[in-house]
Amino acid sequence: MPDTTATDSSEVASGHMTVWYADRLGAPSRVKLDDYQSRNPGRRSGPVDLRPDEHGPLLSYALAFGDSTASLAQAGLVPVGQSQNKTKGITFQGMLGSRAVRIAYAGPETDADRYLVHVVVNITDAPGDARLLIDLPRTLASAESDTLDDFRHLAFGYKPKGDGVQSIAFGKLDSGQTKIVNGPLEWVALRNKYFLVAVISQDSAIAGASFTGGRREAKVAVQGSSQVVIPLRNGQASFDLYTGPQEFERLQALGHDLAHVNPYAGWLHGVVQPFANIVTRVLLWMKRTSGLSYGWVIIIFGVTVRLLLWPLNQSAMRTSIRMQRLQPELAEVQRKYKNDPEKQRDALVKLYQAHGMTPFSPMMGCLPMLIPMPILFALYFVFLNTIEFRGVPFLWMHDISAADPYFITPLVMGLSMFALSWIGMRGTPPTPQTRMMSYMMPVVFTFMFLRFAAGLNLYYAVQNLAALPQQWLLARERASVNASGISAKRDDRRDKT
Repeated sequence: MPDTTATDSSEVASGHMTVWYADRLGAPSRVKLDDYQSRNPGRRSGPVDLRPDEHGPLLSYALAFGDSTASLAQAGLVPVGQSQNKTKGITFQGMLGSRAVRIAYAGPETDADRYLVHVVVNITDAPGDARLLIDLPRTLASAESDTLDDFRHLAFGYKPKGDGVQSIAFGKLDSGQTKIVNGPLEWVALRNKYFLVAVISQDSAIAGASFTGGRREAKVAVQGSSQVVIPLRNGQASFDLYTGPQEFERLQALGHDLAHVNPYAGWLHGVVQPFANIVTRVLLWMKRTSGLSYGWVIIIFGVTVRLLLWPLNQSAMRTSIRMQRLQPELAEVQRKYKNDPEKQRDALVKLYQAHGMTPFSPMMGCLPMLIPMPILFALYFVFLNTIEFRGVPFLWMHDISAADPYFITPLVMGLSMFALSWIGMRGTPPTPQTRMMSYMMPVVFTFMFLRFAAGLNLYYAVQNLAALPQQWLLARERASVNASGISAKRDDRRDKT
């Protein structure tokens, strides 16, 4: 990648971002995002600056035909025709041998496209098999407080036409290892945790791409190289360049499945991603509709989810109470017909029917505990990767996407989880196993959640606190049922005597 440190730059501002184009290369060298502040303590404060650490350009171009390849930097590209207010775009012209080269950049047309630049490359007398080669940056300078975590998110992505988004983490490629992908492709991108550089072809004209592993630091891959291939049609190639945040609704509006450039959950992606999309949509809608901060949105969302699950939890917990009362009779049937499985099965079915239950009732009692799990998994990835929560403060928390600095929310989550377990044990036969689970699980979860996003801990704590009244009422109901059962047994023994 050519070095741009010694070249002059032309600056084009468009309201929400400023792009510097390296003269002679005719390529964008850096992008400043005015709406996002850097949180990297080792760098100068101010807006996020998208550029590689080694100060190379964001993009570089080459012309390929047959077995020949020539960098467009050899064309001596110079800016021409830039508008007076430097907001509409810029055009570069030069000569590559006897071929005229022209690269035109058109700035965003609307606010919705605020991070999008339309690029048209024209090369006169280009051979019929000519191809434009576009090199993406080798890395992106981190703008996060946790730079190591940001580097771990470095990845390439691409979208084959008619297929789903594919992602290649930097760490999945050994140094020097190359992966070649054949087109047609709709886009090819480089991303870190929150930001994105993407080459988008509106007509899926990308013929292919290659991705190569690069340098590592402390076993973390911090560099990689990638090249995008676009065939020239009548000497011309065009594409859109997106250099901006991974905002869910913005990327979704751009289409091409770009909103899924950062796929969640690895091999669980197919299960977690749909829930993550739903949760993200709901949280963004609640924020937009209510005007409240995201902290209050999370609290309202947690209480709402708990209220929606209230009837299901009520039914399941009552089933658990009935199963508890049924245990002596079940044990008697199993003892009586232990040598005759068929009679035992028939007797169990009749026993369940006599109490208005089915053999599947015990499994239904576990359902309310399983239903919130996909939401919990989805929230983990949403708070970890969604830029809308980046740097959002709430109460004592300076950033709900980062760990609680005072560990208050994970401690409240653990204590509320213990309270739920303690109340839930009331009126149940105490066993060493249940006591151990009730005491140990809150401790394990508390330590596990200590470094999780504060917003996730807040949601889980709210869920637990909102569940306490229902747990208390059902515990009283269980105690009442148990008391009536004991009284009935006493009456039965009195009648027999």
